[in-house]
Amino acid sequence: MKVVVCGAGQVGYNIARHLAMENNDVTVVDQDPELVQKVTDTLDVQGVVGHASHPDILEKAGLNDAEMIIAVTYADEVNMVACQVAHSLFDVPTKIARVRHQSYLQPMWVNMFSRDNMPIDVIISPEIEVALAVTRRLQVPGAFEMIPLVDDKVKLLGVRCEEDCPLVNTPLKQLTELFPDLNIVIVGLVRQGNALIPSADDQMLPGDEVYFVVDSSQLMRAMAAFGHEESEARRLLIFGGGNIGLFLAEVIEKEHPWVNAKIIEINNERAEFVATRLGRTVVINGDVLDSEILEEANVAATGTVVAVTDDDETNILSSLLAKRYGSLRTITLINKRTYESLITTLGIDVVVSPRNITVSTILQQVRRGRIHSVHTLRDDFGELIEAEAMETSPLVGTPLKEVDLSDDVLIGAIVRDGQVICPRGHTVIQTGDRVVLFAAKKAVHIVEKMFSVQLEYF
Repeated sequence: MKVVVCGAGQVGYNIARHLAMENNDVTVVDQDPELVQKVTDTLDVQGVVGHASHPDILEKAGLNDAEMIIAVTYADEVNMVACQVAHSLFDVPTKIARVRHQSYLQPMWVNMFSRDNMPIDVIISPEIEVALAVTRRLQVPGAFEMIPLVDDKVKLLGVRCEEDCPLVNTPLKQLTELFPDLNIVIVGLVRQGNALIPSADDQMLPGDEVYFVVDSSQLMRAMAAFGHEESEARRLLIFGGGNIGLFLAEVIEKEHPWVNAKIIEINNERAEFVATRLGRTVVINGDVLDSEILEEANVAATGTVVAVTDDDETNILSSLLAKRYGSLRTITLINKRTYESLITTLGIDVVVSPRNITVSTILQQVRRGRIHSVHTLRDDFGELIEAEAMETSPLVGTPLKEVDLSDDVLIGAIVRDGQVICPRGHTVIQTGDRVVLFAAKKAVHIVEKMFSVQLEYF
């Protein structure tokens, strides 16, 4: 597939990296020669220096025969115009744009991006996506990751194994004997920063981060099995009143009215604006690194602190301060990859990466065939994929123990007629089943072939 990516920042770079690793023909456009040089030096992609919405630059990038444009520059207007040019002048079939300013996304302007006006097929709003991701993590306090799948029939959870976890030092193949009625499949382990897809003989160790797929109706039982029985926080403190913090507070007010929420915002005008948009949430104007402000917000009695300012260092330091002052749990927004490896050693509970969330959302649009959703787990670990089994798929009609499936692919759950089936060796996948599986990065193309109608991308 030929793709033009506009923007060579963190998101654009990572999208190009994912696409290039899967042998797509990728060209990256950016005004900054240094960013273009970096992307062409480190990835198997082509680069064009220039303004991403100018027709001559897009033509130079090969848009006249491209199948997709992904516009993720820092300017919403450039992204929108690039998609308009791609449609009007080059007839590009699929147009994806990142749009951050919320005024463009108000429901009253919903027709703005229709085919007759400004034709954009998919609009990605990182702030909204991140706020929703944080909300999901708030619902399961003991988990650092939670992704709903197949109309919320199935969930992927990420938990840390503590010293007192009942399941440590137990071979995974014994979990079925210990919990015969629990529909759970462990699909990934991260140990001392190294990610691996476990075999039946592997066992969990204290300090491991574990990803598992579970029947949503058994979520609490599964969390209890891992030693996590934390209750949902009733007191929430949000650091940062930007778009993410505001949207998160709005969701909390609407969907979790029993939660007592507060926001600390350093900019006086922004704090006043946020206060006018919210009904029950207390807004405090002050610095999240100021101990007096933290005491005023009663951080010691706060169940969960969510640090979502626009500065990684502020988010990290304020989260550590909150923990020191007595907050039970911290959820921290981090953009830079270099910090992610430090987080578990620092004691921060949950990291939210806008880059990974945005890339996952875009990859969901890139995948073809009967693939319904895609979620990237960590950088370069792999993808959680939800797909519909077709009659032509090699998975259909044969017991799983007889299917020639790569060791880098694990089936986590099967949903048939609304019922969750935990995959075993004798399980037979049928046409129309929804299959949830995890594939290591190098095996994603195998999964795509299994669920593609045509092999048009390979």
